[in-house]
Amino acid sequence: MVKAGVFSILYPLLLSALVLNCQCQERKLHIVYMGGRSQEDVSVASKHHTMLHKVLGSAASAKESLVYSYGRSFNGFAAKLTQDEARRLSEMEGVISVNPNRIHKLHTTRSWDFLNLTTNKLGAPQESDVIIGLLDTGVWPEHPSFNDTGFGPPPAKWKGTCTNTNFTCNNKIIGARYYNSDNSYYEPDIPSPRDSEGHGTHTASTASGVEVDASYFGLAKGVARGGVPNSRIAVYKVCWASGCSSADILKAFDDAIADGVDIISVSLGSDFPDDYFDDPIAIGSFHAMRNGILTSNSAGNSGPFPVTVSNFAPWTLTVAANTIDRKFVAKMQLGNGDAANYTIGSSPDFARFCEGMNARMVAGKIVFCEALTDGSEILQANGVGTIFSDVLVVNPDVAFSWPLPSTLISPEDGKSVLDYIRSSDNPTATIFFSDAWKDVMAPVVVSFSSRGPSPITPDILKPDITAPGVDILAGWSPLSSSSGSDGDTRSTLFNIISGTSMSCPHASGAAAFVKAAHPNWSPAAIKSALMTTGDNSTCDGTTPGRAWDLNYPSFSLYVEDGQIIMGTFTRTVTNVGAANSTYTANLYMPAWIGVTVEPSVLTFSAVGETKTFTVNVTGPTIFQQPITSGAIIWTDGAHVVRTPLVVYNYIPGAPYNLESDESYSMTQKKQSFFGQSSLYQKSGIMGQRKAHPQFFN
Repeated sequence: MVKAGVFSILYPLLLSALVLNCQCQERKLHIVYMGGRSQEDVSVASKHHTMLHKVLGSAASAKESLVYSYGRSFNGFAAKLTQDEARRLSEMEGVISVNPNRIHKLHTTRSWDFLNLTTNKLGAPQESDVIIGLLDTGVWPEHPSFNDTGFGPPPAKWKGTCTNTNFTCNNKIIGARYYNSDNSYYEPDIPSPRDSEGHGTHTASTASGVEVDASYFGLAKGVARGGVPNSRIAVYKVCWASGCSSADILKAFDDAIADGVDIISVSLGSDFPDDYFDDPIAIGSFHAMRNGILTSNSAGNSGPFPVTVSNFAPWTLTVAANTIDRKFVAKMQLGNGDAANYTIGSSPDFARFCEGMNARMVAGKIVFCEALTDGSEILQANGVGTIFSDVLVVNPDVAFSWPLPSTLISPEDGKSVLDYIRSSDNPTATIFFSDAWKDVMAPVVVSFSSRGPSPITPDILKPDITAPGVDILAGWSPLSSSSGSDGDTRSTLFNIISGTSMSCPHASGAAAFVKAAHPNWSPAAIKSALMTTGDNSTCDGTTPGRAWDLNYPSFSLYVEDGQIIMGTFTRTVTNVGAANSTYTANLYMPAWIGVTVEPSVLTFSAVGETKTFTVNVTGPTIFQQPITSGAIIWTDGAHVVRTPLVVYNYIPGAPYNLESDESYSMTQKKQSFFGQSSLYQKSGIMGQRKAHPQFFN
């Protein structure tokens, strides 16, 4: 009996051990990163195959394992490896990092006019030579926003191609590729650069769409266009129903750089911070920068919590989201005459009520829900409308789309609705058609937009810039539901959605505008023009330390809790205005923080002349001080150059800290490759929150 009892316990334990061991040896997709593009004559793919042959033991296994060779713009490959094989590859000469493949998530008639980039300011002769590469869900090529009437052939510099699988390019969309490393497709995926989700069509038309009459079922009627309507579009489809694979993202960067794009727009990112050598967007955008291409990134939609910013590499433009001077409002009136105004929506992360509806009771009724949902339950139960009220949505600042006439009211108005329902034998209500109202408070950073500081390099202020990302009307795929709700079969060519995914292509379009006017400007110069100051970001030597002296267009000083405020920044600026000009510095900071600029007057006598200045920041000991922001503003009487300056503190052990030089250290091969080991500080996982799947992209 004792032996049997022992066996009955040990057997399942042994079985579990065997199963776990088998799972560890399962081959999974990994990314092997090897730095800059090889200058050797040997085929890159052949070299990668040889490395895999050594580790896997046979040429056949190596061929079966290799998924991508990255060799057009940088060096590396994606291959299916066990954990042991990945470890052995990481020890090989020339290998910088080996990481498992991960899945990333996708993060107008008025917005460009709101930015004061009106049509009369367009038309630089070089605009048709500017190519914007978009890493997204593809595009709908027949969309009117991509009409090529009046366009000539692609610029001579273009080296890309058009994958003609269920897709046709033209002189507006000059290139299209798609990537699916595991060859897995789900509803409604299309194995093609064609967009079946809508997100990519929306971002592409926001950045580059031609002028077209547009509305969302009659709402926001007017002329929609991209930032640079005469620019060209190159499509790199990396996102599917299952998400966006890091192996696919890196391959798209490899191709886009070699194809000859000028600006890369990436409205997607990770839920948690990665070291720069483990982040495919950071790696790809670094090599893009080295090749003269600026990458514009969405900051993420995990706000308003701190340290949630995504895509924070110093060499990219990280874009937050703000409101524009238009908001969409739908009014509702109860049968007893009491009125409740619909306020613009928000982003609660779960629905509490209106689930499992009784179709017989709901059919033909307007339903009141004490939580915000996507409305699919009411639609499937044959309801005719919904009134939402949610205690989690106190100050909503973004609108939603629903499959039925709907309105979102405040918790206070929700109580009035409940009182009316309970006191009436036959409660009735009317939901009116939405109106577009003037928002005089805009621009304001929207609540869902991710906040800094950067979890990896807090000496660099992130996000860099904010752009319109709330209630943006732009192109859409007719295959995708406009509301994202189950059962919503409406088809539309335009949709109104929100997210830093929408603000990113606004910044991409603005960058393309600057590139058209100044074709020879570097990515740092374009980025600086948008943020307003500086030129090339440089550093001296490779000694680990603070990133204060990177020539960045903003100032970020973070201080350990309980320490005094003290920091010194050095910046070099380039005159791109009038040959003879003098700029004077003005300071805007709280009185308890001391800021001096030396020299405080910069006098230029030629275009392209450079001047260097130093900023000293001092202050008292701080404990648990909220982020304090200000600015240094240079002006010559006609031009205004604003450089943000922020001061904040941290507790040792927080995601961002400066405990020792060891916290910055990396392997010697990584230091020699980038030359800035102070930028590669490890950190913990940052907080995150769920977002409405349709509206926060």
